[in-house]
Amino acid sequence: MSRIGKQPISIQNGVEVALTASGGAGQTVTIKGPKGTLVYVAHPSVKLALNDVEGGKQLTCLVTDNDAFSRSIWGTTRANLANIVEGVTNGYTIALEVVGVGYRVNLQGNKVTLDVGFSHSVDYDLPEGVSGKVEKNVLTLTGVDKILVGETAAQIRRVRQPEPYGGKGIKYVDEVIRRKAGKAAKSGE
Repeated sequence: MSRIGKQPISIQNGVEVALTASGGAGQTVTIKGPKGTLVYVAHPSVKLALNDVEGGKQLTCLVTDNDAFSRSIWGTTRANLANIVEGVTNGYTIALEVVGVGYRVNLQGNKVTLDVGFSHSVDYDLPEGVSGKVEKNVLTLTGVDKILVGETAAQIRRVRQPEPYGGKGIKYVDEVIRRKAGKAAKSGE
């Protein structure tokens, strides 16, 4: 039994959930909140139910088969739906810091321009659903889809990963870079 999958997801006021059956492809869930709308298609071996309780509504996931795959996708489906409910309610934010002498980040519209030590600037177009904001050398990405915001941040970080000797590169704001000592100077004899 999945400890994560059996927990119900509480739906807050202001969030609308619509369940529709979509043939053999599983159920389609449309979740609409103050920040936006997201659609999720659940695996056919997971059944979703919307229940009324005294505090509001709850979304529950149930597994139909008892094989290993169904039990494993049960918890994943519940976690993805909880992330969607959190995203349309509060949204997700990831901050990236550009560290290095002469390293800069600029944002014009949905285009991020990175000057990170190459002979040319690197341009990155933000996908639809992700917005950015730049303050000094910190790029803050926000959006309702946790997966999309996280993947966008990872792709931008991949342009120039932080190196362990000088600490230069693009890193998450709360990330700790393990530093290495450089070469020891050879003492004179």
